[in-house]
Amino acid sequence: MMKQISTEKAPAAIGPYSQAIEQGGFIFVSGQLPIDPATGEFPQGGIEAQTRQSLANLKSILEQAGSGMGKVVKTTVLLADMGDFAAMNGVYSEFFEAPFPARCAFAVKTLPKGALVEIECIAANA
Repeated sequence: MMKQISTEKAPAAIGPYSQAIEQGGFIFVSGQLPIDPATGEFPQGGIEAQTRQSLANLKSILEQAGSGMGKVVKTTVLLADMGDFAAMNGVYSEFFEAPFPARCAFAVKTLPKGALVEIECIAANA
């Protein structure tokens, strides 16, 4: 049975989707824009600040579900500009330890609200 995961420590869904769904021992977290839930705005500081906020949002959702960043098995990183990959990767490495999750990262034409990055993940909850 699917269980919806929701926390006020991450931005509310802005459409017909959930922050996350728990099913079959895994948590599927929707793509997180770098929105500060306290202000509703993107943080200042470019790709590094936006990556940090997106990952903080993921972390809050996972913790609400009783999981955490150490249980992430797969991430997908969407970038508005592949030229930001190295800077994103530097911040990303602050949130994960070996063995690192599997990851896919690619550039897209545009992201909602003009974001520079959006990150989703799948994590174990066992």
